[in-house]
This record gives sequence, C-alpha cells and structure tokens, in this order.
Amino acid sequence: MRFYQKYIKKYGFIAAVSMIFLTIEAVCDLLQPTIMSRIIDVGVAQRDMDYVLQTGGMMLLITAIGAVAASIRNVLATYVSQNFGAQLRSDLFSKVQSLSFDNLNKFDKASLVTRLTNDVNQVQVFVNGMMRIFVKAPLMCIGGLIMATQLNAELAVVLAIVVPIVGLFIYLNMKIGFPFFLKVQQALDRVNGTMREYLSGVRVVKAFNRFDFEIGKFTGANQELQKKSVSATRVMSIFSPAIMLTVNLGIVAVLWLGGLGVEQGSIQVGHIIAFTNYMTQILFSLMLISMVFNMFVRAKASSGRIGEVFAEENQMTWKQGQLQEQSGDSGRIDFENVSFSYEGEEGEPVLRQISFTCLPGETVGIIGSTGSGKSSLVGLIPRFYDVTEGTIRVDGQDVRELDPKKLREKMAVVPQKTTLFTGTVLENIRWGKEDATMEEVEQTAMMAQAHEFIATTPEGYDTRVGQGGINFSGGQKQRISIARALVKKPQILILDDSTSAVDVATEGKIKEALKTYARGLTCILIAQRITSVMDADKIIVLDNGAIVDIGTHESLLAGCKVYQEIFQSQIGREVK
Repeated sequence: MRFYQKYIKKYGFIAAVSMIFLTIEAVCDLLQPTIMSRIIDVGVAQRDMDYVLQTGGMMLLITAIGAVAASIRNVLATYVSQNFGAQLRSDLFSKVQSLSFDNLNKFDKASLVTRLTNDVNQVQVFVNGMMRIFVKAPLMCIGGLIMATQLNAELAVVLAIVVPIVGLFIYLNMKIGFPFFLKVQQALDRVNGTMREYLSGVRVVKAFNRFDFEIGKFTGANQELQKKSVSATRVMSIFSPAIMLTVNLGIVAVLWLGGLGVEQGSIQVGHIIAFTNYMTQILFSLMLISMVFNMFVRAKASSGRIGEVFAEENQMTWKQGQLQEQSGDSGRIDFENVSFSYEGEEGEPVLRQISFTCLPGETVGIIGSTGSGKSSLVGLIPRFYDVTEGTIRVDGQDVRELDPKKLREKMAVVPQKTTLFTGTVLENIRWGKEDATMEEVEQTAMMAQAHEFIATTPEGYDTRVGQGGINFSGGQKQRISIARALVKKPQILILDDSTSAVDVATEGKIKEALKTYARGLTCILIAQRITSVMDADKIIVLDNGAIVDIGTHESLLAGCKVYQEIFQSQIGREVK
C-alpha cells in the first residue's frame, strides 16, 4: 500500500527505537529459564546458597531491566499507533473532500463512514499490536528454539516436529480467514447504511407508522452482520485450540523423554524445567503470532477498503494559475452546445445541446417540469460535474481549465436541498464569509427575510441549530441559506429552487430585496413556480433535458407551448 509510505517515514524512527527496547525485553525473558536451570542444577544440587543468591540476584536484575524496557516500548507503541491512526483518519477525510461528485458516487455514504471509523481503527490496532507483540513473538519463538537447542539437542527433536505443524496452522488461519473478515466489514457497511437512512427519514417513519418495517430492515442487516461475524470467528477459533493442543502435546513429549533421560542419567532436572519453560514461551509466542495474524487479516481487509478511497483520482483536471478577472465581463456565463450524462448512466443524456448566455447584471430564470435537468444544468457551472460535450465559459474561460476552488470563490449557490450545520445561526450565515461583520450578517438576513424570525428567538443569532436544522421549518432554513449566500457578495448567484418552502408574500419580499442587491450580479434562478421567474430578464424553458425556448415572460406566454401549459396549470387561466 503506497499511501502508508508517508507514515513509515514519519514514525519509522520511533518504531525502530521501540523495537530496540522490545528486543531487550525479549532477551531478558529468554535468559531467565537458563539461569533458573543453573540455580537448580548447580546451586540446589550442590547445596551452594551463595551461588543461589548470587544467580537469583542476577535473575532479578535482568527481570527489572526487561520490565523497564517493556514500559518504554508500551509508551512508544501507544504514541505511534494513536498518532498514526489520527493522521490516517484526517488524511482519509481530506481525500474524501478532494474527490469530485463522480468519484464520491462510487461509494455508499455509510461505507465511507465505516472506512473513516471502524476500518481505520482496525489498522491502528494492528500497528499497536505489531509494535508490542508482533515483533516480540517471533523473537521469543526463534530465541526459544535456539536456547532450547543449545540446552539439549536431543529434546529439540520435539520442536522440529511441533513448530512446522503450528506454522501450517497459522498460514491456514490467515489464508482462510481473510475473505470472512472482508464480508464482516461489508455487512457492517449495510448496518450503518440502514441506521443512517432511518435517522435521516425518522419523521417520515413516524408519520407513516413504519416502525415495524424499519425494525425488520435493521434486524435483517444486524443479523447478517451477526451471521458473518460468527462465521469468521468460528473459522478463526478452530486454529487457536489446534495450536495449543499441538504445543501441549510437545510439552508432554518433552516431559516423557526428559524423564527417561533423567532415569538414564543423560539429562539433568534443571534442563527439563528450563526446556519446559522454553516450550511454554514458544507456545505463548505462537499463540501471539496466531492472534496477531487474526489482527492482520482484519487489518488487511480494512486496509484494502481504505486503499480504495486513496486510489481514487479526482477526474477533474485544470491548468495552474488564477482565474483571470475581466472587469467588463465579470460574471458572464456562456453555455456552448453542452450535453451531459452522469457517469455510468446509459440512454439519453440528462442535458442535450444546451446553448445560452448570462450577462453580468442579468437575472435568468430556469423553469421546467420535474426531471427536466434544471439542477443538473446549474451544477455544471461551479464544476460539481464536468460536461460530457460542449463548453461552459465563465468570464470567457473554459471552466474545465479552472481550479474549481478558485472558480467557486466568485459564486454562491443555494442548493435545492437545504443544509444547515451544527452550530449557531450566526456561524451558519458566516459560512458564506468567515469575517463578515454583524452588520453585514443582519443586512443579508433582512434581505433574505430571515432577520425577523431570528430576532424573535431568545438567543437571536446565537441560537443553536439542531442537527440538520431540525429546530427550524423548511422555509426558515431556506431563508438562512439564502442569507449565507448573500453575505458572500458573489459575482454569480445561483438559487436552485431555494424558495419552494417560502410563502408567496415572503418570496416577493426576497425578490424585491434581490433586485437592489443583484445590480451588476449574474443571478440564475431555478423555480418550480412560474411566479418566481416571471419578472426575470430572461427565462429558459427546459423540457426533457433540452431548451424549448428562451425569452421574457410576455414573449414565452405568446409563443412557447410548454411555458403556456405551465402557466395554465399554476395560474389557472387559459392563455389566449
């Protein structure tokens, strides 16, 4: 995984220092059985208390050194793993933010949440385990084999049989377990997705009394996660007892062969005790290796999912440099034979051969039936998506050659789906301009007809916004969103059906305020209601992704059949 290289460079030295202390700890642990065998075979056998005390003191000193090394190793391992996890999560979030909508559409939102939380946590736990036990376990295992062989070559035959068998179990553990844990993470995605969908639509669920249906849907996803987790755990749980049984049989063989050796006088008692201790250390090390491989299997599955996000390349490209300011044409928008299809969709394009011009200071209305492509059209101007065919120019420059960040600095968008963020009303309005003064905030709130209801709340502009703006009505949220766009003072203002939840009288006041505010400003207004665009300088009529006609309200009413039908269905008067 290439994306791990930066973390290896940053934390590699500290990790290496941790490994040094881990090695010291392992050496101290390996020396103790040999020292104990000497105490038994020399001190106890010859009744030499001075030797026992002297060697015992050395054993205590080595134990103390190992304990200090273990403590330092734990501190360093925790530091590296926690900082690595935090930075990986931050980098992954930044990567998600840098992707275009086309890239993001490849991932389910719940899956991205799982990757940012659970998957990163799995990798972080593995890094911590690797620095604490993954390196120590092989050192203890290999060191134990060497020390045991030097101690008694005859008993080492048992190890030559036991270790390969255990190694085979560990390999099968990793080989078989990986696909199971990948399915566990995918099942967790579905649980998160089901919960997220319920929480976002909780009002609809309550209104239609669909509790049983939602409980059933969540129960199904939850049981699927349980089933996958049990299957993975069941497969993995077979190997740990098998490893333990194999090593314990090896210990029994050592005791049996050692007993025969003591009886024949070829093996000392201390050697058997030390050899048994080394066998126990080897058993413990192999169990740790098995456990770490379980962690590795989970981390590998999670790492692959994280890597999928990092591997995504933003499909939008642009030339380096600033957006050229053109004083005479600032805010001009040109659509030249634009066609557009969403990635992966087949059939007719969403937009077909769209051509029109928005001049600075002009208010352009866009109207059409639901699904005619209005929102898709204006989404191309700030480069939420790139055109499939044709060209869009802002101030005479092809938007595909411009950095989307620089392009969006000169425009403000009020989306069809209103979004307010957790914080205060003041903080939400200042999203448009972080350093906006209180006077600017109140002025734009008045233009958006939001100041009155904000001022009537006990805390005014310091009123906390609930999650998703739950404590405000749809119309109030739309007006706060309009104020957020106006405070930015953009050159291009895009209002995507942003007054659909506002009453006609309030909408009229907002439009009157915009007439003064929008002087010299290019304003694109999308609406379902014909009254919202009737007084626009130019009205674009869309139908099935194509422009039917362009003109003023009077000219369209006289010569555009689609516009006439919209007028008749909404106003209720037949066009003569």
